Amino acid sequence: MAARWNLLNRTSDLYIGKSTLLKVFLLGGVVVISVVFSWYTFGVIDTLQQDTRAQVEKYVRLWQLAANSPTSGNELQFIFDEIIVKASFPIVVLDQDRNPQSWRNIPDIAADDDSEETRLIVRKVAENMLKTNGEFPLYFGESHVNYLRYGDSVVINQLKMMPFIEIGIVLAFMLVGIIGFQNIRRSEERYIWVGMAKETAHQLGTPLSALLGWLEVIGADQRSSMTPEDQEQLLDTTIDNMKVDVERLQRVANRFGLIGSVPELTECDVNPIVAEAAEYYRRRLPFEGRGMQLDVQTGAVPPVRLNAELFSWVLENLIKNSIQAVDSKTGLVRVTTQVVPGKAEMSIQVLDNGRGISAAAARKIFRPGFTTKKRGWGMGLTLVKRIVEEYHVGRIWLVKSRPGETLFEIRLPLAREN
Repeated sequence: MAARWNLLNRTSDLYIGKSTLLKVFLLGGVVVISVVFSWYTFGVIDTLQQDTRAQVEKYVRLWQLAANSPTSGNELQFIFDEIIVKASFPIVVLDQDRNPQSWRNIPDIAADDDSEETRLIVRKVAENMLKTNGEFPLYFGESHVNYLRYGDSVVINQLKMMPFIEIGIVLAFMLVGIIGFQNIRRSEERYIWVGMAKETAHQLGTPLSALLGWLEVIGADQRSSMTPEDQEQLLDTTIDNMKVDVERLQRVANRFGLIGSVPELTECDVNPIVAEAAEYYRRRLPFEGRGMQLDVQTGAVPPVRLNAELFSWVLENLIKNSIQAVDSKTGLVRVTTQVVPGKAEMSIQVLDNGRGISAAAARKIFRPGFTTKKRGWGMGLTLVKRIVEEYHVGRIWLVKSRPGETLFEIRLPLAREN
């Protein structure tokens, strides 16, 4: 158990680890995709090059047959003009001294351009062909009469560029994804800051309004018509209520002070914390609706490691959401605690008979900024999830929700396994 709880001391490290893991995953994905694309593309290129070479060999044999046949030399020109010209790859035929004699399919060079400048260009092209694919001798009798060289087709040259284009596209998508992710994260952070500011104002607003109200009671003119005893009793009651509100302000300040840091956990009995959170809202039920019921059913639960201040915030948020979801006349909110059978965990369930949560909303209720309320800020359940899962190594989820039955459950590990 001690090792399990040491996870809490590495909360910030986990955030860094998750970000690093995401970057490693993206980089690994780019490498894998690039390797697969390159392997496949170069395989296709190799197949096309083999097909091209086989085709050239057929042309050479055909040329050889024509060259050694007892016919006129017109057949050679016919083979070159009517058969070899159909090829889609560059071809250069050279004489015995390796001077270009005929050529086809060389980019930006016409086959009928016989200028000296063109011949120099074709000679350089032929030299590159020799380095890449070699040459095929053409015999006339016992002597070499010509040499045939060929280059890669336009399609093959384009395919050679494909791996680099694919890698570039993947890298561009990854860059756009990272930038988009960072922008989304910054947007969420900004929204969280705004939401936290509004949540703080909301949390502080209730006790501050109450304090202002008590100050008005103290300074009210009607006190002049009261007996000294009644004035003293009113003053004592007002002071007691002001103390409650000041304590509430102190609690709110403590809670927000704990967010963002690793809170200290101690072994606690969770039942009194549940009862206190429920009692806080039970006192407010007459304002929400006199027909509502807030029921607490606590079981025998061993101690769990908690920060009571933060965890009471969790319970208050869940209970408040349930109260706001039920009918003011027939609403029922029930909070139960029990040990999970067969596991070293305890369970806290918050059940209500309210309107329920739609399936679409259920998938997003814990996201920062998501809310179904007209005046909500979408921070309550986000804070609840962080407090439960990151600070207390627990779990929280929406078990089920339909009209008349919505159930949230929290699981926390026991401080000592029985």
